[in-house]
Amino acid sequence: MSKKPNPELIDDDNPEWTEEDFRRAQPAAKVLPPDLYAGLLEMNRQAKLRGRPRAAVTKERITIRLSPDVVQTFRATGDGWQTRVDAALRDWLKTHSPT
Repeated sequence: MSKKPNPELIDDDNPEWTEEDFRRAQPAAKVLPPDLYAGLLEMNRQAKLRGRPRAAVTKERITIRLSPDVVQTFRATGDGWQTRVDAALRDWLKTHSPT
């Protein structure tokens, strides 16, 4: 079953590539001036650095079952409540042995 393309989505300024277009294609490093290609690589590297920086020490994702009142109390403290649960457990470990 052949599906006809939607005429509204056809872009005459940017037509779909043909087999011949793919045969003639060459890597950007081969056809761009070296300084332009290096600039594009640097822009790509910088784009990958966006977002939150990676933490030196990452936390482990687990599933834990807690009493509803405990969860509700910590959630009521707002954003970062899971970090506060972690801090509370860490504080408990200072005076208790988990074994």
